[in-house]
Amino acid sequence: MFTVDDVRQFARTLPRSSEHLIRDRVKFRVGKIVYVAFSRDETLMGFGFPKEERAALVAAEPAKFLLPRESDLRFNWVVARTNALDPGEMRELVLEAWRMCVPRKVRLEQEQAGKVRLEQEQAATRTTP
Repeated sequence: MFTVDDVRQFARTLPRSSEHLIRDRVKFRVGKIVYVAFSRDETLMGFGFPKEERAALVAAEPAKFLLPRESDLRFNWVVARTNALDPGEMRELVLEAWRMCVPRKVRLEQEQAGKVRLEQEQAATRTTP
């Protein structure tokens, strides 16, 4: 399980990401595009996800994922139960949702920075006795 604070901490590392409180709901955006939003009680996290793949995701893991409300079906959006996801899954879903919203150049810069960081971590673990 994870909290909104966990998402907030991770989202701060993503370029162009900003947090907003809209109608008592925490939302994370890139520009005007919302890529993650929490329910008021923070038990559900909606996130950007390709429409074409969402039915398969929900069918594969109905205990974790649900379809968005009917008015949101037109968007690239799906909903997850926060108590059913571990922090690693949350980071992966938030990162992929963010990638759907940012320009390609920004996405590629972030991916390159992640590769460099991973290489540095691997080098540090190899040199430590």
